[in-house]
Amino acid sequence: MRRINILAIQRISAADRAKVERSDPGIELIDVGGWFEGEIRQTWSDFAVARYLPPGSTGSGSRDERDRLLAQAEVILGGWPFPLDMRARAPRLKWFHQRQAGASNLLGSDLWGSDIVVTTSRGAANPLPIAEYALSGILYFAMGLHRAAVDREAGAFDHRAYRPLLLHGKTVCVVGAGGIGREVGRLCAALGMRVVGTRREVRPGAPLPPGFAEMGGAADLDRFLPDSDFVAICCQWTPETTRLFNPDRFARMKPGSVLVNVARGEIVDEEALADALERGHLRGAALDVYVGEFDRPPMARLWSDRRVLITPHISGGSDAELHGGVDLFCENLRAYRDGAPLRNVIDWERGY
Repeated sequence: MRRINILAIQRISAADRAKVERSDPGIELIDVGGWFEGEIRQTWSDFAVARYLPPGSTGSGSRDERDRLLAQAEVILGGWPFPLDMRARAPRLKWFHQRQAGASNLLGSDLWGSDIVVTTSRGAANPLPIAEYALSGILYFAMGLHRAAVDREAGAFDHRAYRPLLLHGKTVCVVGAGGIGREVGRLCAALGMRVVGTRREVRPGAPLPPGFAEMGGAADLDRFLPDSDFVAICCQWTPETTRLFNPDRFARMKPGSVLVNVARGEIVDEEALADALERGHLRGAALDVYVGEFDRPPMARLWSDRRVLITPHISGGSDAELHGGVDLFCENLRAYRDGAPLRNVIDWERGY
């Protein structure tokens, strides 16, 4: 049996390491999680390093040792952030799997657009916690909870300012009804909401996901927005979705509606969002992501607005270990051994 050299360059748990080793007796798994963190500190922004690396980590081994490890690797199991020059240093590399869901994480690296097969954990990277965050954002503004901080600062209650909404019967539009978006729709439907959604491609006659009343293609977004009380952005960031929510889209949104973004900040024109809030067209916005989140704090105009809830990309976290990225990798590893198609291969032209 041919042996497959797998290099795990991101920190993984002992349980995940055991999963990989059990999945195929013909592999040689070399776990060097944390070894490259010194390089990452030198090549990524201070903001990203502080957010994603353990405090004080400086990596292990010499540059020559790390280069030798990369040069031997046929398969790399990684995550974010990672060495941006992996393709150049790994001449035998055939397949890279990223534990995160977003293909856009790889922009700026020499893997993007290369001849390497790259897969992501799209649909398996904690979709339920992220969906619960989206629902929390909807509830936060529906109940007017953002007013509580205003009243506390003022030292007096303004009960008429809360204007709570009943979710039952309201419409939510899920933009990007993939793994995360389907969970958002299912949870919202359980509360009695009407759920509509969009996907890049919709197969005629395909059954609707649980809880969805209607599914449309990308061109149907403008049809859904005027009737949607809440809009949840769950799609991938690609050239097609960059600034998908622009001044025209915000103008189409229902007056008094709420925007929730658990995808990528670049999908939203933030100046246009701030303008829509300033003129009172939107009730509020819950953003777990923002433009440039790996390099800098949020735009001051949004962060200072009490009608905006901004969090530092924490929607995937929970007290339960539900991340299925390594399980997906093991499934793909068996397919790779058999010469079968892999799941979630990035289409460089499509962008995910």
